Order: sequence, then structure tokens, then C-alpha cells
Amino acid sequence: MTTAHPAPASRPARTDKSARTVTVVPARAAWSAVVPAGDLLTITDLHGNQAVDFLVYDAHDTTVRYSAPDTIHAQGNIFLTTGSVLLSNEHTPLMTVVEDTCGRHDTVGGACSKESNSLRYGHHTWSQHACVDNFLAEGARHGLGKRDLVSNINWYMNVPVEKDGTLGIVDGISAPGLRVTLRAEADVLVLVSNCPQINNPCNGFEPTAVEMTITGAAA
Repeated sequence: MTTAHPAPASRPARTDKSARTVTVVPARAAWSAVVPAGDLLTITDLHGNQAVDFLVYDAHDTTVRYSAPDTIHAQGNIFLTTGSVLLSNEHTPLMTVVEDTCGRHDTVGGACSKESNSLRYGHHTWSQHACVDNFLAEGARHGLGKRDLVSNINWYMNVPVEKDGTLGIVDGISAPGLRVTLRAEADVLVLVSNCPQINNPCNGFEPTAVEMTITGAAA
């Protein structure tokens, strides 16, 4: 099955610190925005079981970016939920999860790519759009390239760890309307790939839209 390359979603325009902007990101599409320090970013799973691949950078110095090892080590847990702090490769806080109605999110499953799809599911999947494609296309708008892609967060993706250490990608635990809200601890650049994967259960085999809401600190 071949999926079309999605058109980039529009970015919300901020006017003041009390503004609230809402963007619906279509299935398989990319999105990005600068979230000022103190503002809130809410990711709403509109239809349930939709993985949202996520990267975050310091908006003023993108060499400072989300670090899975720092984040996992600091919290002593590979899953994210309320209270989790997303740390940078300099061990500085970028964002904090302040609300989570789902309860668990993945830090180790990574982003799908043409290469990983072919390896896992067969060469016939090579032409399918993937999260790495979204990250590269959206990141290019901000001067980012392949070397700037690091291990990402997968909001709403269910990746259990078995007793023997193996990972699984299984049916999600999310549901329509569940949300996760993050507070920016610095001015941050957020990149999102609304995952297009159709070969495993991370999106219920049918990718759907999600909603991104930025709320100003004053609001």
C-alpha cells in the first residue's frame, strides 16, 4: 500500500502571551511551532490510539535538544507521564508534563523510516511515508537536517518491555479525547510527526488526526 506524501500543516501564529491557538494536524502530516517559555502545549488524541512522534529543541540554540538518555536516567523510568521533565543533552529542562489523561508514553520505540519499514515488514513498504520523512521535511524549515534527528518521544504509543528485555509495539491504551499537556521551561522548537505507520498497531492500523493547542502563560 502506498500513502501520499502529506502537505505540511499550518503553523499557528502567536500574537500575545494570553493567546490560545489550536491546530488540527491531519493523519500522516507534520507540524512545528516555537513554544515560548511558560506557555503550554496540549496534544489531544482526537480519535484514540494515534502515536505522535515528537522532538524538541532549544529555540535559540538547536544543538541543545531532547535527550532520551538524560530524561530516562533522571526520572528512573522509560515511560513518561505527569511530572516527567524532558531534559536536553546538556541536562537542562526543556518541557515538563503537567497533565496526562492517558498515563503512559514511550521513549524508546523510535521513529519509523523507509529503512526500518523495509527491514521489519518487507521491501514492498519502501514507498510508504514515514515519520523520519516528516521530521526531515518539517525540520528543514528551521535549518535542521538529518544529523539533528535524535531519539524521539512517542506520545500515546504503547511499547511494553518484556522480562527478557525485548520490546513490543502493541495496541494502544489511549482513547478519543485523551490529552497530554507540557509546559515549556525555555523557548523551545517542537517538531511533530503525526505517525503514518500502518504496519503495526501503534495507530490502530488507521492513522487519524490529532490536535495541537498552544496556550499563553497569561491565559
